[in-house]
Amino acid sequence: MAMHLNIYLFMILMNFSLAFATRNLTNLSNEACVGDVSIGLSFGGYQEICPEAEAIVYSWVDKAVADDPRMAASLLRLHFHDCIVNGCDASVLLDDTPNFVGEKTAAPNANSLRGFELIDAIKSDIESLCPGVVSCADILTIAARDSVILSGGPGWQVETGRKDSRTASKTAANNDIPAPTSDVQTLVSKFQAAGLDLNDVVTLSGAHTMGKARCTTFISRLNGSADISSGIGPDVNLDFISSLQQLCLAADANAALAQLDLVTPSTFDNQYYVNLISGEGLLTSDQVLVTGDEQTRELVRLYAEDQEIFFEEFRRSMIRMGRLQPAGTDGEIRKNCRAVN
Repeated sequence: MAMHLNIYLFMILMNFSLAFATRNLTNLSNEACVGDVSIGLSFGGYQEICPEAEAIVYSWVDKAVADDPRMAASLLRLHFHDCIVNGCDASVLLDDTPNFVGEKTAAPNANSLRGFELIDAIKSDIESLCPGVVSCADILTIAARDSVILSGGPGWQVETGRKDSRTASKTAANNDIPAPTSDVQTLVSKFQAAGLDLNDVVTLSGAHTMGKARCTTFISRLNGSADISSGIGPDVNLDFISSLQQLCLAADANAALAQLDLVTPSTFDNQYYVNLISGEGLLTSDQVLVTGDEQTRELVRLYAEDQEIFFEEFRRSMIRMGRLQPAGTDGEIRKNCRAVN
């Protein structure tokens, strides 16, 4: 009964959300490639071969977010950390083997990424109905979309047809994922290397309207530096910095967590951008979007003033990120998301 109810609610939510998304997704869906590489994705790819796939993902994510609202941000981050490293190929899910060291122990991921067991459960459920059909990479992409919807954000159609990689790269994860201390130039450079642009930097950073971060990731915000390019300078919100110092000094900095958005921490909205204008960006890589570059600052102001514009651009950027694909076509549909077949 619960599964049927969740599927019914999923269809209502998607129909409602897509009513707002359709007009701009049409043009975006006509883009056939990233660079010169055709990616072979399509909307509604599982409707015929595994029609319950997306509803199953939604049902599991719905329960997980109800039990732990932070899981929505964790799934969104898991998808990002997968796609920014050699495309959306579920490489981030692979466990280490004697033949290679996976990405889970890379510095941006170790003791940080969450949601692996949930993806395992989703994959197992889908495999029982549609064996060898739905890729782990597509599950990650769908789960990220559902996390946004269930947190009050926009919905969009997810293109499917990704393949799962047969290998992973700890080195690429260490090098390609932007650090929380990054300046604007570094952020843009890493996004461009992956196939995204400055607009995507600002738009996808809006995912930090949910979730938490350890004190160790924003310690540079507390050091009193006068370097405005690092998000610390004459316009810094001293009360906010003081509150962070109290939090991190009163507990183990490796364990203490701060909300990325103190105002609406479990809601997907545009409050993140409002916070940046007030000097309350938690990470250096957040606050520099206001202090470090005029183009990014203007986008922050636009999104802070108009949530619907942010939602529309977030849909587009998520679809663009979902199209990032590794060089070559040597992929598979894993039976177990943690291991190659």
